[in-house]
Amino acid sequence: MLDNRNNNGKNQQLRIKNIVNLCTPILWIGVFFLCSCENKIEKVNLLTKETNLPFEITQNVTITYSDSGYKKMKIEAPLLEKYVGDDPYTEFKEGIHVTFYNSIGEPESELTANYAIDYEKINAMEAKGNVVVINKNNEKLETEHLLWFAKDKQIKSEEFVKITTEDEIIFGDGLEANEDFAQYRIKNTKGIINIKEEEDEEVQ
Repeated sequence: MLDNRNNNGKNQQLRIKNIVNLCTPILWIGVFFLCSCENKIEKVNLLTKETNLPFEITQNVTITYSDSGYKKMKIEAPLLEKYVGDDPYTEFKEGIHVTFYNSIGEPESELTANYAIDYEKINAMEAKGNVVVINKNNEKLETEHLLWFAKDKQIKSEEFVKITTEDEIIFGDGLEANEDFAQYRIKNTKGIINIKEEEDEEVQ
């Protein structure tokens, strides 16, 4: 009778051991898949945070800004991408055309560029690539990089600039001007070509 009890006890211990041995790898597999899934979720969350996707995408857009019933500025672009977050901004990756108006809504100047980005927090726009500004006197500014500060109503550049007027062409580095490009100052003038003098020489 005692032997039977001992045998039964041993058999029970053996069964428990077998169950534990069987469950252990299953448990480890479960832990592995759980950790694997958590890692993947973390990676997805990290990628989502790192990849800044546009909140809004608009094609062939025209935006008009008015004040006291008069136009102040009009933006035209083939593509607009708006980004939100701590530092919201709007990108114009396929180019931009901006028209500035005076106090009574008459066009004062125009700006075109291959690319532009508008920083909402500081109320400033950055234009790059074949940047051209033309004022109502048909004076033309050409550069590769330009900053426009709406609050101060100023445009600035630290790059090479070329200004063409009716009488002359001016080359230099750096520029400061009001936003309608009616008044401007080149920081470092590199050269001036008098157009009328050259035309007179060609006639002679």
